[in-house]
Amino acid sequence: MTFLLDLTLPTPAENLALDEALLDEAEAAPEPIETLRLWEPAAPMVVVGRSSKVANEVCVEACRRLAVPVLRRTSGGAAVVTGPGCLMYALVLSLQRRPSLRMVEHAHRVVLDRIAAALAPLAPRVCRRGTSDLALGDDKFSGNSIRMKQTHLLYHGTLLYDFPLRLIDECLAMPPRQPEYRKGRGHRAFVTNLAVPKESLRRALVAAWTATQPRCDWPRDLTAQLVALRYTSADWNGL
Repeated sequence: MTFLLDLTLPTPAENLALDEALLDEAEAAPEPIETLRLWEPAAPMVVVGRSSKVANEVCVEACRRLAVPVLRRTSGGAAVVTGPGCLMYALVLSLQRRPSLRMVEHAHRVVLDRIAAALAPLAPRVCRRGTSDLALGDDKFSGNSIRMKQTHLLYHGTLLYDFPLRLIDECLAMPPRQPEYRKGRGHRAFVTNLAVPKESLRRALVAAWTATQPRCDWPRDLTAQLVALRYTSADWNGL
């Protein structure tokens, strides 16, 4: 059974912390816990990968001018811009139930192929591209990343559906690593919206993971601890 948590918290720090808290909660549980969380930021934000160098990937001065916060997530990958018009999802999956997911490349294939199949009735050209992207042909609308622990993994990402794409140009530098299919294109030429209503995207993700059991609780205390320890820390965020 995969639980469904449809929850957006008030601040960027709380929302990133909750993804990590769901993973840590599952790691500490005596039995496997699998959860699909859906959320959408109330305002634009930049999220960099765990090992990203902010100065290399983010237009910091532009973000300050636009009042766009920059935070670091617990998973890898390059910087993304998210906000209203971008549905976020987080999957906590059991490595005991799904041992093949311990191989990172296989985990990317399994998760993204399942999501692509769920989206295909809404947008037939959806496909997995590069290491961890979903695209419409050669145009990316979803970036994703992974954090692996002992008994569970966190797989989370973005689904752009009505996002102001100019913000990506304004807030992000060209990434230091690019998939071959990008062909050196700038952000505006490479990234697109998947023009599908948010509720349709939500239903597709819920169906893909048969997340039919709503969660009535979530790790509030652990989320608050992680906010204080990491996500409001300039040292952690690299600013």
